[in-house]
Amino acid sequence: MAKTVVINIRTDIKTKKEIEDLYSAFGISVSDAVNIFFRQSLMHNGLTFAMQITRYNAETLAAIEEVEKMKRNPELYKSFDSVEALFEDLNNDDEV
Repeated sequence: MAKTVVINIRTDIKTKKEIEDLYSAFGISVSDAVNIFFRQSLMHNGLTFAMQITRYNAETLAAIEEVEKMKRNPELYKSFDSVEALFEDLNNDDEV
């Protein structure tokens, strides 16, 4: 049998429970999952998923804020029951 070592990992109780439940649905333990991750990392010579920080430009950030404002105050904005009604309103705005 191959020699093994113990690796301690710290996480919060909720995450531990959720991850145990998830992996048990696959019939594996957390230890099995970590070993699969390690082997896949070695096969890929790195992480098996992309790590990135999402960055938005000023225009996108403004659009996100506008949507959040619209969600907080829907009564301040027009809504339409159909695409046709939307286009009719858009066409009427051109005439003003």
